[in-house]
Amino acid sequence: MNSTLESNQTSRPFCLLAINYLETINFCLLEVMIIIFLTVLIISGNIIVIFVFHCAPLLNHHTTSYFIQTMAYADLLVGVSCLVPSLSLLHYPLPLEESLTCQIFGYVVSVLKSVSMTSLACISIDRYIAITKPLTYNTLVTPWRLRICILVIWLYSTLVFLPSFFYWGKPGYHGDVYQWCAESWSTDPYFTFFIVMMLYAPAAFIVCFTYFNIFRICQQHTKEISERRARFSSQSGEAGEVQSSPDKRYAMVLFRITSVFYILWLPYIIYFLLESSAGFSNRTASFLTTWLAISNSFCNCVIYSLSNSVFQKGLKRLSGAVCTSCIKPTTAKDPCPSKSKGPPNGCHV
Repeated sequence: MNSTLESNQTSRPFCLLAINYLETINFCLLEVMIIIFLTVLIISGNIIVIFVFHCAPLLNHHTTSYFIQTMAYADLLVGVSCLVPSLSLLHYPLPLEESLTCQIFGYVVSVLKSVSMTSLACISIDRYIAITKPLTYNTLVTPWRLRICILVIWLYSTLVFLPSFFYWGKPGYHGDVYQWCAESWSTDPYFTFFIVMMLYAPAAFIVCFTYFNIFRICQQHTKEISERRARFSSQSGEAGEVQSSPDKRYAMVLFRITSVFYILWLPYIIYFLLESSAGFSNRTASFLTTWLAISNSFCNCVIYSLSNSVFQKGLKRLSGAVCTSCIKPTTAKDPCPSKSKGPPNGCHV
């Protein structure tokens, strides 16, 4: 009797959420639905962002496009790596043992999200230099310096979380869909403090400092322009309306992306600190905060598509080109009539 009970317990899948799974399919249905849903959204959304950036040259006008594309590639890799726990929950055999698989998965996702966090900090520095030093900006921020900066971002992110392989502790909860990660791999307060001081705290401080000064300077410029226009309009008898500068509008788009990033990551960071310092542990909170943070990899696509008019035009051109290629076999033989003025591939904006 005891042997049958033990075999039933071992046959039951490990589910982080405290919700019964379906006996007929024998896997954690809710976890699988959430992870697969986010995986599809993240992969498809970031592929679209990458294609639009390659098809819309005006998006590459800003140097921040280097960092935006870096984030898109990192988020795309996050979506691809999320296929690993999805296959595991669906009982597909993995090439490595569970302990090593969850360590590698947790490390990879931590590195990729560190790349996104560091890129957001670099974007805020770039915008701060553009507004505070507009005359020397082009000499300070050059394409080869940006490429070096992106290379440093990737190297730094890989090194920060590398001690997790040398028994320093768990770098995050991304691998907790595996039973070994959730039960046998614990966090260490010293390693958590190391991650906070090397990554979370500096990135948050840089973002707060730069955007506070960016909006303060933009507000001063707007006030000065409105006073000048009011003075000239009183002399000429014409009323003028002050519009926000392109730098301020673009800074607002980047500020929205940064704000959403930290809002979605804040519950995860709080839970990470609580378990590391106070020993608090809750499987449901671990799963929900982790995948809420990972969902940010899709939110960047939504924010950029809703806030940037050039991106919207590029997306329309890209969708038009795709639709044209789909309809082409059923239309006339000449797909490019002489009256069309745009480029044949429909990409450029």
